[in-house]
Amino acid sequence: MKKRAVVVLSGGLDSTTCMGVAKEQGYELWPMTFSYGQRHDREVEQARKIADYFQVNTHRIVNLDFFKQLGGSALTDQQLDVPQNEENPGIPITYVPARNMIFLALASAYAEVIGASAVFTGVSSVDYSGYPDCRPEFIESMAKTVNLATRAGVTDHKISIETPLMHLTKAETIRLGTRLHVPYERTTSCYNGGDKACGTCDSCRLRIKGFQEAGLVDPIDYAIPIDWSRE
Repeated sequence: MKKRAVVVLSGGLDSTTCMGVAKEQGYELWPMTFSYGQRHDREVEQARKIADYFQVNTHRIVNLDFFKQLGGSALTDQQLDVPQNEENPGIPITYVPARNMIFLALASAYAEVIGASAVFTGVSSVDYSGYPDCRPEFIESMAKTVNLATRAGVTDHKISIETPLMHLTKAETIRLGTRLHVPYERTTSCYNGGDKACGTCDSCRLRIKGFQEAGLVDPIDYAIPIDWSRE
């Protein structure tokens, strides 16, 4: 049987790059997308389009609406505004409490059920928004916990948590994905989720900076003019 990987697929640039990396490494792709009460449905819609592009057999979409009930993040609480054109020296209001911990726990459970040996996630500790659950220390701890808490782990069928983008800048990630023919035109990164990306939220600004530094033009549409020639 071909080795399998669960890919945490958000519909964004990084997770879609992970799909390309896992495919190149010879894995059969089993993407898992979480609808967690985020501000818009565009992420899930784009994730479906990305899964179709990679011609996966199964794309699991999991409803985690309780994140919306918990609140505490501008991504899940409509009463909180998404910062626009703001520098965030600390942990920003767009951080969703314990999101990656819960996502990876569920993805690991799914991996155990389908006999997958790896879970891919697109976290990075270089160009990111300061979220604590994107750090290498967290991933190492979570990988250890997964294999202590699962039948797969204690019966010597360990599940690895793969983070191929952990030490890459956004520009390096984009160059990697471009080489792998990742469909960036099907991805979304904007926290506001409009038909056109706002270009001013933290996620948009990181993405724009990445394409500019990579010397490439982003194939998605923005609501504001972008100078792609700027270094």
